[in-house]
Amino acid sequence: MDIQFPSLVSLFLFFSTLIFFKFKSKNSTRNLPPGPWKLPLIGNLHNLMGALPHRALHQLALKHGPLMHLQLGELSAVIVSSPETAKEVMKTHDLNFASRPPILAAEIMGYGCTNITFGPYGDHWRQLRKICTLELLSVKRVKSFRALREQVCSDLARWIASMEGTAVNLTEKVYASTYAFTATAALGKMRKEREDLLPLIKESIGLGAGFDIAELYPSITLFRMMSRVRRRLSELHEEADKIFQKIIDDHKVADSVKNGDESDKQEDLVDVLLKFQDDGLDISLTDNNIKTVILDVLAAGSETSSTTVDWAMAEMLKNPGIMKRAQDEVRHLFDEKGHVDESLIHELPYLKSVVKETLRMHPPLPLLLPRKCGDTCQINGYEIAENTKIIVNAWAINRDPKYWKDGECFQPQRFIDDEVVDYKGSHFEYIPFGAGRRQCPGISFGIANVELPLAMLLYHFDWSLPAGEKTTLDMEEGWGVTAARIQDLCVVPLIITRPLP
Repeated sequence: MDIQFPSLVSLFLFFSTLIFFKFKSKNSTRNLPPGPWKLPLIGNLHNLMGALPHRALHQLALKHGPLMHLQLGELSAVIVSSPETAKEVMKTHDLNFASRPPILAAEIMGYGCTNITFGPYGDHWRQLRKICTLELLSVKRVKSFRALREQVCSDLARWIASMEGTAVNLTEKVYASTYAFTATAALGKMRKEREDLLPLIKESIGLGAGFDIAELYPSITLFRMMSRVRRRLSELHEEADKIFQKIIDDHKVADSVKNGDESDKQEDLVDVLLKFQDDGLDISLTDNNIKTVILDVLAAGSETSSTTVDWAMAEMLKNPGIMKRAQDEVRHLFDEKGHVDESLIHELPYLKSVVKETLRMHPPLPLLLPRKCGDTCQINGYEIAENTKIIVNAWAINRDPKYWKDGECFQPQRFIDDEVVDYKGSHFEYIPFGAGRRQCPGISFGIANVELPLAMLLYHFDWSLPAGEKTTLDMEEGWGVTAARIQDLCVVPLIITRPLP
C-alpha cells in the first residue's frame, strides 16, 4: 500500500514534536544562559530572520546579555558578545572549546573535517597547524613571496592606469589579483588549474554561509537525504578533488625529474607539503591532507584579504580627509622610488592604523567560526553543556562602547593614540582574527595581502565616484561568511604617479 503525502506530514509533525519536548525537558533542568523565548520545533530560528546574523545576534544580546542561549532547531548554541565572555571561552576555557561542531560544507569539502580550519582538536590537528605556522604561513615564508606579491600589485596598477578616467570595478579586480597571488603562491604556475578552482571555491563558500535544514535537524535522516546543499557540495568536491589531485601528481613528477639548476626555484606551498610527506611525521600526511590545507589557504587567503581592501577603500572614500592623510604618508615615503616597496611598509604607521580600523569595523569573519564545548562547564555561573555550539560575535565585540568610543565611526587615529592594542589575540576587545588555539594561523599572510595593494592604490592614484553617482557611498553589507559590501566598489582612477612599465 502506498504511503500518502498527508501521512508523511503527520509523521514529520509527530517526530518533530517528540524532538521539541525532548530538548525542552533536557534544557529545563539546566541553568542555561538567558535568551529569548523559544518556539516549538524551530527554537529561536525566527529571531534570526531578516537581519544579517551578526547584527541580529547583537540586537538580541543587548536585551539578553553578552552570554546568551539560543535553540537553533535541534542545536543548542551560546552566543558570546563581550570581551569578558570571549576571554572565558578563548583563554580560560580555551582547551575545552578547542574543537569545532559538525559543519556540512567542511565535512564534504574538507575531506571529513580533516583540515586545519574545521578539524577536531587532537594530535593530527596540532601537527597540521604546526606545519602551517612554522613553515607554510610563517613570517619568513610570507617574506619569501615578496617579489611575487609586488609583481601582482604592479600588474594591477598598470591595468588601472590603462583605464584612467573611466569607472573600474575595484572589488572584482582586487579579488582577482589577490586570488592570482594566493593561488600562485600555493600551486605554482598552474594557471589553468587555479582558474578552474576559482568558481568551485567561491560557490562552496557561498553554500557554507547559509543555514541548511539538514544541519539544524541532524537526527532527521530524511532531511539529510533531501538536502540540495549536500548534493551540490558533493558535486563541487568531486570536481575540486580531481583538480587538486592533478596538481599534486604534476608536482610529484616535477620533483622527480628536477635537477640542480632548479634548486633556487621559488617553492610553492604544495612543494613544501610534499617535502613533509616524504620526510615523514608523527602523523601520516596524505594527499587528501595536502588538498585540505591548500583549500584552506585558497579560500581564506583570497576572500578575506580582498574584502578588507574593499572595505578600507570604501571607508576612505566616505572619509576623504582620512584618504588624503594616508595618501600623503605613502607618497612621501615612496616619492623618490617611484613605486611601492614592500620592505618599507613598516614605516607607514597611518596606513597600518587604517588597516587595523578596517578590521575593527569589518572583521574578516563577523561571526568567528563556531567552537564546540567539549565537557560541560560553567561560565559566569551558567552551565554550558557538552556539544553546545559556541558562536563569538567579533563584529559586536569590536564595537563594544565600553572599550571603543564612537565605535560606529571610522577613526584610524585611535590606533595611533593607542599602539598597544593589536590583532594577535591578546586583547579580547579586538579579535578580528580570533584568539587562542583556534586563532587564524595566516595573519601575516593575510595582512601582507592587504597592506601592499592598499599602499599601491593610494600611491599611484586619486579616486572618485563615477559622474552621476549618488554622493553617499552604499556601505550596506551583503550576506556571506565575510559580510562583504553588497554593492561592488566602482570608482574612477586619476593617475598621480604612473606605474612603472
